[in-house]
Amino acid sequence: MNYLLNITYLYFIQIAATSKKKLLIFIVVVFFYGDLFGQNNIAGDTAKYHPKDTAAMHQVKQIDIWDVARYLFGLKFGSRPDTEKIAPGKLMFSMVPAIGYTLEAGFEASLTANLSFYTADPNTTYMSTIATIAQYSIHNQLVTPIMSRIWLKNNTIKLVGDWRFFSYPSKTFGLGDTTSLNKVDNVNYYYVQIHEVGYYHFHSHYYLGLGYYYDNHWDIRDYTDPSETDYLQYDDNLTATRSSGPVASICYDNRANANNPQGGFYGSLLYRYNLTSLGSISDWQYFEAEFRKYFKLRPNLILALWNRDLLTWGGYVPYFDLPANGFGTEHFTGRGYIQSRFRGADQFYGESELRFGITRNGLLGGVVFANTETVPNWPSNTYTAMFPAGGVGLRIKFNKFSDVNICIDYAVGVGGSHGFFFNLGEVF
Repeated sequence: MNYLLNITYLYFIQIAATSKKKLLIFIVVVFFYGDLFGQNNIAGDTAKYHPKDTAAMHQVKQIDIWDVARYLFGLKFGSRPDTEKIAPGKLMFSMVPAIGYTLEAGFEASLTANLSFYTADPNTTYMSTIATIAQYSIHNQLVTPIMSRIWLKNNTIKLVGDWRFFSYPSKTFGLGDTTSLNKVDNVNYYYVQIHEVGYYHFHSHYYLGLGYYYDNHWDIRDYTDPSETDYLQYDDNLTATRSSGPVASICYDNRANANNPQGGFYGSLLYRYNLTSLGSISDWQYFEAEFRKYFKLRPNLILALWNRDLLTWGGYVPYFDLPANGFGTEHFTGRGYIQSRFRGADQFYGESELRFGITRNGLLGGVVFANTETVPNWPSNTYTAMFPAGGVGLRIKFNKFSDVNICIDYAVGVGGSHGFFFNLGEVF
């Protein structure tokens, strides 16, 4: 599977090396083909999805970890009748406090929460979600993101938000695809991110969006010899950077439940123009294309494909605003590698995942996944390497009504990189 991903990305890179303009045209054409692609799904997700649909096929009652806790320990969480999942305004809350370990943070305490609900009739309105992963590590890292996707009545309006605060002693490994784990740069900074876009439905499953992005890094400190770090050479000892500007977007989305899509297609094109008149440190531009396709091969077997491509150009782009794995709205790009392992002016990323059930009652499932990515070298802007990774994962049903899983993955990359990755809700 990694072989196919590498072949695809070599094609993208050849276009990018020729001209970013040609690549943008190619991506736009692919996006507008998405309407057909989304409708030709083996088993689409355009209708409202209920976990009981799968249960009916197998004649087996679906359960989650709360059902197990009630059975084993006699704990009383309420019966949570089936009508709960179809009541507009009814909140379906999932929360997991944990102590874990990540490649970037080391040992950490975390509180992962997912709030799912319907704002209107579930037969005509998709499920809304608000998620957060508050983390504090032994390295004094504090991370508090709040990510939201709110669908209003009849899916006419979708509000997408990604607000974050970081206090972040961390590592960065330089720019380009010739970096190594042995050459690490220790940095520290504070970071506030405010990303908000409102989408309006205009045709089929297409939405037009307008919004605003704000990224502010301050009190940036580097603890490495300046002659050995790309950051200080690139950013010229800046201790604060700010990017601020409007965004315009178009997306296609026919997934009824983003927590755990059972089919359907998602595609998004987003353009951002950072302006000094709005407080940005320089005028620079950004383009992001993302595609997700879900094939429901059998009731318990889903093939999920993910492609995400990021381009920057124009003026000076702050170092910590450059595309990098493990950052951005989709902070789980690059399972198998430590966060910020690869960073550059552009980024091409692809992933495939096979999701399958282990128990017929839905409590346990598993995944097998593979991904690959590349970034251009600096300052030559040439591509010389691809970085594949792959792994396996366990899924534990946390909330059968919102179909939220606890995700525990182990992934291996090249150059000795490997580790565990955790999430509440599917990675994509």
